[in-house]
Amino acid sequence: AEMATARLSGTENRLVSLPLSRIRVIMKSSPEVSSINQDALFLTAKATELFVQYLATYSYKHGRGKEKNALTYTDLSHTAEECETFQFLADILPKKILASKYLKMLEKEKRDGEVREDDDEGEEEEDEAVG
Repeated sequence: AEMATARLSGTENRLVSLPLSRIRVIMKSSPEVSSINQDALFLTAKATELFVQYLATYSYKHGRGKEKNALTYTDLSHTAEECETFQFLADILPKKILASKYLKMLEKEKRDGEVREDDDEGEEEEDEAVG
């Protein structure tokens, strides 16, 4: 096992493009993690890299950035919102909104108390609140 790890250490820079030291820091930030096996670290890095590639490719194919031959933030946030596989990223990749709209939402929040999680039908609830 030691030889395999040593061999892996020599070539890992070519096999994975994410910095292993940063991934180790992120993994160690979890209280459940005490020590990290070198192979587990490498596999986590590789899996993360493949996931990011998949997210980017999917977002590009299904987004509007193709017209400009570019992957845009909007493509990524749309994917997080629309595709079930990526919905867990919705908080990390929120849809862009205008600052003025955000300020109005904050004002409404102050008036109505806490915003409900199921605020998808915002307009209907607003009508009810006014009436």
